[in-house]
Amino acid sequence: MNAWVVRGLGMALIHVFVRVILGVSITQWPLQGSALRWLALLVVVLVALIWAGIDGIRDRRRNPDPEDGADLTMLWLKAALLGGIVAGVGSWLANLVPNLNVTQNSFFFEITSGAAFTVLLIFVPAMLAVFLGRFFVGRESPKTGKDRSERQQTAHGAGAAAGAAAGGTAAAAVADDEGYGENYPGQAYEQTGYAGSDADTTVFEPVHNYREDTSDLDHTEGGDTGWRDPVDLGKRPSDDQRRD
Repeated sequence: MNAWVVRGLGMALIHVFVRVILGVSITQWPLQGSALRWLALLVVVLVALIWAGIDGIRDRRRNPDPEDGADLTMLWLKAALLGGIVAGVGSWLANLVPNLNVTQNSFFFEITSGAAFTVLLIFVPAMLAVFLGRFFVGRESPKTGKDRSERQQTAHGAGAAAGAAAGGTAAAAVADDEGYGENYPGQAYEQTGYAGSDADTTVFEPVHNYREDTSDLDHTEGGDTGWRDPVDLGKRPSDDQRRD
């Protein structure tokens, strides 16, 4: 069964039950008719407020994003229309029972004007309750999200500090092992054996004294200095050339 059908029939039964109790009470205490009518009206409105408020709270908790929420407006509008018509018919039928002064109106009035008034008694409080339910749950969600983010930031900061401390200790150990500094108790690291960035550049002596005149190396004594054609290594010699 659809949700709007359940709510419509439920509100109609409540409305008929309240009108029956009201008719019996007015018969017993005719001088208290005005107060009893207001009390009956308050009961119907209160039931609609509670039921629709629960729907609004559940919907906002299930869908924190307002755009993803259920269409409770149409849900309660259809429920109110169904409840108004069924309540009108049920009240007219209950009036047929002897000694029950439920209504003095005609059947047509109960399913038109009477039903319209019942629709307003259901729909208006329901929309107010849906709004309030979603509003209060929406106010709780940012607080919960803020507390969660603060806890995550605190944990992240503690982890980063521990990582930085561990990294500093490891870096100091590496520097000490590789000889970049010496660790003296109560003193800072001192880098020794390295020149600063502003120190003078060291000039090294040349390894070899190169000769400027190399003309005597161009010709060897008794050597053949004539021009020879280059040999094509890519071609294989023929059989005649092999025999030569």
